[in-house]
Amino acid sequence: MEEHTAIGNPAPALRPYVGPYVGFDFRGFPAGVHCGPPSRALTAVISLSEPLEVASGVDDGSPVTRFGGVAGGLMCRSVAIHHSGRQHGVQVSLTPLGARAVYAVPAAALAHQLVPLDELLGTSAAELADRLRAATTWPARFTVLDELLLRAVVGNADRDPAHRMGAQVTGAWRRLVAARGRVRIDAVAAEVGWSRRHLTDRFRSELGLAPKTFARVLRFEHAHDLATVHDPLPWADLATLCGYADQAHLAREWREFTGRSPTAWRRGEVLLGAG
Repeated sequence: MEEHTAIGNPAPALRPYVGPYVGFDFRGFPAGVHCGPPSRALTAVISLSEPLEVASGVDDGSPVTRFGGVAGGLMCRSVAIHHSGRQHGVQVSLTPLGARAVYAVPAAALAHQLVPLDELLGTSAAELADRLRAATTWPARFTVLDELLLRAVVGNADRDPAHRMGAQVTGAWRRLVAARGRVRIDAVAAEVGWSRRHLTDRFRSELGLAPKTFARVLRFEHAHDLATVHDPLPWADLATLCGYADQAHLAREWREFTGRSPTAWRRGEVLLGAG
């Protein structure tokens, strides 16, 4: 088995909108289904080899669709990435501000969906894929991403994504992310000067998730990150560290977000620890 990953930081002008780039090349692993977990980010993946085979749910009969490049919104469940033991591509994570800046749509327009990348980037999606595949090093590929994403941001600049998302929603989103979801929504609403109901309505209309749901996703993301290290904590300790009431609470949330119990998830993740 071979595993190669590379991390690249986007150009400074992109950093309010785009997280670190992740290049990956996994070979020789057993065929299986990788759970792409919910997270704080909207994720786009461009394959550098065979098309991606992705379903919008795990072990629930969701149909599998093939994508050369795919964009996903904020999710409340994992997507299922079917693979033959080889995965080779580039992953880009966008903030909710990035949805407006790069795609020219609010994050809510993509929530709970998988969309072909060309539906959002037009002809630039094909150019992006061709140039990424033609490049021979990860730094060169990350430079291509910088160039084309900056082009999209400049082209959408007249839409002013920071203003359109709104200062209160932006502030609430940042507060939830900083706390990894471990903050009362009433307190967040008070901080931004709104009622809880008004914050929930405005937050959902912009991001596609209610703030309480987004907080649960953030808590799960923290737990998932800790569970994927090579020597993870026992589940009970991990539950305490991430703010769950107990291990049973973590297990219920894990099943909801991945479609599997924590034990079944770990047993089925053949790419676990591969970057």
